[in-house]
Amino acid sequence: MRRFLFSQTSCSLLRRQRRPKDIPHRWFISSTSFSTAEYEDGDAFQSSPSKVKIFDRHLKRTQRGRAAWLLRPNDSFVHAVAENLVDRLEDCKKTFPTALCLGGSLQAVRQMLRGRGAIQKFIMMDTSYDMLKLCKSSQRDSDNENIETSYVVGDEEFLPIKESSVDLVISCLGLHWTNDLPGAMIQCKLALKPDGLFLAAILGGETLKELRIACTVAQMEREGGISPRVSPLAQVRDAGNLLTRAGFALPGVDVDEYVVRYNSALDLIEHLRAMGETNALLQRTNILKRETALATAAIYDSMFAAEDGTIPATFQVIYMTGWREHPSQQKSKRRGSATISFKDIQKQFGNGS
Repeated sequence: MRRFLFSQTSCSLLRRQRRPKDIPHRWFISSTSFSTAEYEDGDAFQSSPSKVKIFDRHLKRTQRGRAAWLLRPNDSFVHAVAENLVDRLEDCKKTFPTALCLGGSLQAVRQMLRGRGAIQKFIMMDTSYDMLKLCKSSQRDSDNENIETSYVVGDEEFLPIKESSVDLVISCLGLHWTNDLPGAMIQCKLALKPDGLFLAAILGGETLKELRIACTVAQMEREGGISPRVSPLAQVRDAGNLLTRAGFALPGVDVDEYVVRYNSALDLIEHLRAMGETNALLQRTNILKRETALATAAIYDSMFAAEDGTIPATFQVIYMTGWREHPSQQKSKRRGSATISFKDIQKQFGNGS
């Protein structure tokens, strides 16, 4: 696990970068698309195929729309995660003519492509129309060359994409808000062509551990009990099981830990709002008492503040990689087909080491 430390306003990461070519950029806007599933209440975003509903998808769509107005153009944390995720394309000799980008940090992913993956058609999908509108308006400033870009309003839980239609599905900091994460990943696999690649970055269970502690202590002190203020997140050990359950071949999981420093707890909350990462639990308490909020900020500062007065916030990011099955992919041998015993290898090489 790698650990990064940077401040709220700037960060410095040593990454490989390719110089973008000076080629004209083309784009077109497709018609708005929704899931074709039937809904009794007429709201495609509120309904969910999952029987267990943890998150309020309608509220999350509203938060995404608000984030479109608050989004920071040079968010060091978001850009670092997007860079690390997209950088995995450089390890693949295969090209990906058609790519689908789901929710989360759409704009950061597009900015970090820089010719990686030889993408020719790029589909950007989000539940928020305002977020897609922002991506469209900022597209002329993108450095990507000769990529057709279309925009789709849709939900990850009801993926409005034809089966076996894209070569790459990428999601940066978005899938952890789905009620049925395995189901969403299965839909991503079905949307991929054979030998297509799935890349995703989600927040892990250690994210905002300092804020969780401060909130718990403040609520116990001021209200005599606790209520969920930070959303539950997947653990690292669960990521591999999710990929296997979704049916991906050659699954891979790794984790990075980012520590971002803020001037105060209020600055942290503002950053979470700008990312669209505020609380969206169904069983949340709608009103946070002023004295509880102030106590949370004071406890956060007293327990975690550094000598320079800044406070740290930990973001654990889980990166997942998986492929749709294809005959050309390497496969494990049948159990019991080995011709050499490990005992013989140990006898031959073990004594001399």
